[in-house]
Amino acid sequence: MTIPFDQNRPIYLQLMEHFYGKICRYELKEGEKLPSVRETAVEVGVNPNTVSRTYMEMERENVVVTKRGQGTFVTEDHDVIHQLRERIAENQIDTFLDVMTHNGFSEDEIIELIQVRARTRKKKKG
Repeated sequence: MTIPFDQNRPIYLQLMEHFYGKICRYELKEGEKLPSVRETAVEVGVNPNTVSRTYMEMERENVVVTKRGQGTFVTEDHDVIHQLRERIAENQIDTFLDVMTHNGFSEDEIIELIQVRARTRKKKKG
């Protein structure tokens, strides 16, 4: 797995975002085992301590569970996954709205632009 790291942001946060994206897209399913710290470190080319911190932070947020001697697993708690997906969506929407309002768009204009764009994308895919 190749992750284009942004050198201006902590790598452990970017790794969390990477794993959270995989969980939200259901590429990593509930109860599925994550690669070991060492495997992930080698695969993405970072220090194992960075991966360890990533896993600890994800565990602190209850998104993963570490089972001694077995590894780290995606939580099986549907509510936690649902909340994670909502949190990520809200953060993305807030960022988008901040940029759009900073650029002078009203709420009504933003909604109209989104509706038009969604229809255009739907036609392209259909």
